[in-house]
Amino acid sequence: MAKGRGAESASSTGLLQPSLLQQDELRHAKVQGSPKESKAKLSVCSKLCYAVGGAPYQITGCALGFFLQIYLLDVAQLDPFYASIILFVGRAWDAITDPMVGFFISKTPWSRLGRLMPWIIFSTPFAVISYFLIWFVPDLSSGQVMWYLLFYCMFQTLVTCFHVPYSALTMFISREQSERDSATAYRMTVEVLGTVLGTAIQGQIVGQVDTPCIQDSRLFGVTNSSVAMEEVNITRDAGSLTDTRNAYMIAAGVIGGIYILCAIVLFLGVREKRDASELQSDEPISFFRGLKLVMKHGAYIKLIAGFLFTSLAFMLLEGNFALFCTYTLGFRNEFQNILLAIMSAIPFLIMVVVLESNLIVTYVVAIAAGISVAAAFLLPWSMLPDVIDDFNLQHPDSRGHEAIFFSFYVFFTKFASGVSLGISTLSLDFAGYKTRGCSQPEEVKFTLKMLVSAAPVGLILLGLLLFKLYPIDEDRRRENKKALQDLREEENSSDSDSTELASIV
Repeated sequence: MAKGRGAESASSTGLLQPSLLQQDELRHAKVQGSPKESKAKLSVCSKLCYAVGGAPYQITGCALGFFLQIYLLDVAQLDPFYASIILFVGRAWDAITDPMVGFFISKTPWSRLGRLMPWIIFSTPFAVISYFLIWFVPDLSSGQVMWYLLFYCMFQTLVTCFHVPYSALTMFISREQSERDSATAYRMTVEVLGTVLGTAIQGQIVGQVDTPCIQDSRLFGVTNSSVAMEEVNITRDAGSLTDTRNAYMIAAGVIGGIYILCAIVLFLGVREKRDASELQSDEPISFFRGLKLVMKHGAYIKLIAGFLFTSLAFMLLEGNFALFCTYTLGFRNEFQNILLAIMSAIPFLIMVVVLESNLIVTYVVAIAAGISVAAAFLLPWSMLPDVIDDFNLQHPDSRGHEAIFFSFYVFFTKFASGVSLGISTLSLDFAGYKTRGCSQPEEVKFTLKMLVSAAPVGLILLGLLLFKLYPIDEDRRRENKKALQDLREEENSSDSDSTELASIV
């Protein structure tokens, strides 16, 4: 893999031959004489390979987000209370692992493969195995809760070892902010497609199996016939659950294969480049000192707050929508198609086509779709590199904190989402949710309506309001870009002077 060759030559000039030193000096002079020539553009192939690396996190996250709750309740047949514990602890642990992984990455020395890429490669096979075991129902009379809790937390840890360094890789594929933004746009496009792909694979494979529900005994007038009907349903359930469980494992195998393929494409198609401003020393930075500085950066805090509420809105909708379609709307055998339609924006497209003569409705639909997608996917992640650049200008002597920025960026949202999903599942328990029931009490239906409508809308509005307070506008961004370019030219000049002095010596 490519490494920071300029720094290597500067740090080992005493061992180089004179001819090589002259070539090195000419190269530095060329860099200083024409800074624009040093702005290496990323190829479309590199951007696509980088973007493909973002798909595994979105595919697995979407499948878990939409289907894990209903899987635990109606397939693994866990009590809603225990399901809420698994969801909360798993999400909370996922939040904790982000700064932990960020800490270890900040202590990781540069290797032949880079600093971030080894984390991505070596975590992939173990992540796939643990993901598959999440969707496996063990033949255990007791201990199922610990099984799912263990492998859910294990997968969250391993996928964090993939995604945190992958997110931080944005800062190491190019020095140019325009190239980072372009690569981020590619990445977000693939990640949006990944959410659709995850929903399609999981939903369509699982949806091919019809799982009969358990009828409520109150629907039958005669006690004996009620008991007989319940016994028939239980007998049918045993065979049907086997098919349903197999379907979940097949879906997990397909998604696991895509996970591995995307990791291979990322590894072969992306070169991690060392930042010149970081090449002064390979000594590990102080994580806690860096964390203290990062959490005092106002622009970062405002961005986190806005991202927190918009993410919570979509996670609440994601976690409860399958149950909402099944029990509130009554589309038990169609919810996977409804999910796919929503994730692919089909309703927006249909409304625009059908009501093409109504300009107001067209604008309303377009604005709603644009704000939702931008707020949830593109804007927060494309704004984060600007925050890091702003931080680097304010703290020029404190570098190498990219992993801290990216890891804590998702820490708060994951922890809060764990709390929200745990509370939402508990609220279903309190409302009287019946595992595998054909229907649910009105209290459960009302609770699901609140979880997929009122709560997400309020959170999105609050998040958008917080984004209005974000301090880095386009003028400040251009000023930061120019200042960083001047700083890099000054550092290149210092490196060139050091090389010239070393050659003289």
